[in-house]
Amino acid sequence: MPIEMKSNKPLWTEEFSVYGAEDKFVLRRQFSNFLVLTSFGMFAGNAWILLRSLIGRASAGYAEREIGAASQIGIGDVKLFNYPTENDPCIMVRMPSGRLVAYSQKCTHLSCAVYYSKRENRLECPCHEGYFSIEDGAVLQGPPRRALPLIQIRQDGDRLFATRVVDKSEGR
Repeated sequence: MPIEMKSNKPLWTEEFSVYGAEDKFVLRRQFSNFLVLTSFGMFAGNAWILLRSLIGRASAGYAEREIGAASQIGIGDVKLFNYPTENDPCIMVRMPSGRLVAYSQKCTHLSCAVYYSKRENRLECPCHEGYFSIEDGAVLQGPPRRALPLIQIRQDGDRLFATRVVDKSEGR
């Protein structure tokens, strides 16, 4: 029976690369592969978000919802309600002219709640001092760049109904 001779190499050379100093460098091909795969992942994620947005917008049929009585809202008074879902806060104001207007209560900058300033006759976002026109929801000042989405109101006698959300930034 022949006797096997053990190698004189230390055990650590089998477990650790002798070329360890060179292994810490990233090769051009490895870096390019990383960039291509990361770019593809970003593209796929953005395509998915766009697709969901388009499908959601196409199927966004808002149900009409009763939101209160017109006689309960005096000149300069505010009524808060949720439309089209319970997670979408809205604000309705009776303007000095007597006309009722309603907007999404989420600021288009960072979704802080906007409130009506009766003294200034405008909607204000206290987070970053964004101001919106009470007439049409347009930006008057601040970091917000988009107007507030308008909630269309229909009046039937004394009853008020929210019928649709109109986002001016979408061109609708």
